Amino acid sequence: MAAATPSRAHVAERLTAGTIGATWILWITGGLYFAGPVLGWALALLAVRAWYLAPVLPEAERPAHLPRSLWAWLIGMAVMLVVLLIGHADFGLGTAQTIKSAVGWAKGWALLALFPFAGFALPIRVETLSRAVCKLGLQTLILLPLFLAAPFVGLPQKLWVSPLAVLGGSGDEYFAAILYTIEPGVGTARWQFFAPWSPAAGMVAVIHFLLARMEPDAKWRWTGYTASILVALLSQSRLALNALAVIMPLAWLAGKVRGPALWLSTAALVLIGSWFSPQLQALVDKMSSDFSSARADSSRVRAALGRIAVQRWQSEAYWFGHGIVERGPHMVEYMPIGSHHTWYGLLFVKGLAGAMALAVPMMWMLVATFRAAMDSKVGRLGFAMALTYWLYSFGENLEVLTYIAWPALLAIGIALKPGPARAPEPPDTEPAAG
Repeated sequence: MAAATPSRAHVAERLTAGTIGATWILWITGGLYFAGPVLGWALALLAVRAWYLAPVLPEAERPAHLPRSLWAWLIGMAVMLVVLLIGHADFGLGTAQTIKSAVGWAKGWALLALFPFAGFALPIRVETLSRAVCKLGLQTLILLPLFLAAPFVGLPQKLWVSPLAVLGGSGDEYFAAILYTIEPGVGTARWQFFAPWSPAAGMVAVIHFLLARMEPDAKWRWTGYTASILVALLSQSRLALNALAVIMPLAWLAGKVRGPALWLSTAALVLIGSWFSPQLQALVDKMSSDFSSARADSSRVRAALGRIAVQRWQSEAYWFGHGIVERGPHMVEYMPIGSHHTWYGLLFVKGLAGAMALAVPMMWMLVATFRAAMDSKVGRLGFAMALTYWLYSFGENLEVLTYIAWPALLAIGIALKPGPARAPEPPDTEPAAG
């Protein structure tokens, strides 16, 4: 039985790296939307198999006891399914719609628990993820001239919509091969690459940049950096660039918490900040205003969608939500109520119970990865990924983007492992890029 362990590790890593490496092929064929969920459930089954065989494996090869933070995810996402069933029953949505929504749960919410579980239980190395992401970055750089030239040489915005769209999904955007879009009211080109929309490409760019920092080979590392930064810039995602500016310093600081220098510096900064608090407040207000005015129409629609979602949640379906999304009115350009925001969407669709089913494990994950960040570089990567998911929960619906953002969840699971991944590192062992 012990000899089977390398095979399982080999299979898990091959599946992971192969899926990342095939991203562009899957995008053009329309299979990317299904690849993430299939991988998530496949890895979860391999993880369950490892747990089942654990009693007959040598002690050094047995999976560690699952931490409470991952139990919180598994329980929370199971609760999400129960809430879904209750909401559908409350509004009489019927068997067909209930089955469709349950399948949607398996392709979305369930993966938020399954990928960290698999990352923890299976011997998948961070180096495998980082190298695969950097190789994907090279593919992106090779294709980049085509995307950049497309709006100027008369190529169509949308190449085609894959026939795989008939198998299910929230819309054609998940199966469409789109070279570029034209920003309304501005007339300039904007790119989304293999994501369903441009801000989602920005989220993927943040995740891939953070993973590229773990690549030991400088050439591959800078290939990953370059591709990620270009995707973030060309997607014109405001949140992506702000996220990188916030997340990396916080992850670095988490690794210095045990040192006295950080606390002395913090005390000095707090003292200086108290002297200039009016000016700092004015600066924050101006930055917030500039952020909203940079794409005023988008900010207006987002705010209106949030107000509608909260109002209808409070007055119509407080505990278990409406069960499904609904098309918004003309004032929000008919976008689904609760979209562009995980928490508003949860309150509208799954009520307070659904919002709590995500909030509790997400907070637990932040605490657990912060503790890991104090001990190792891999832990700091996990904390950075947890921060990324937390920040993007206020700008995207997380569950619908898991099919392309799953490497972050896998990295979180790896970061929570005991042993070498959590072992303290001497200061002089960390690469300069880290």
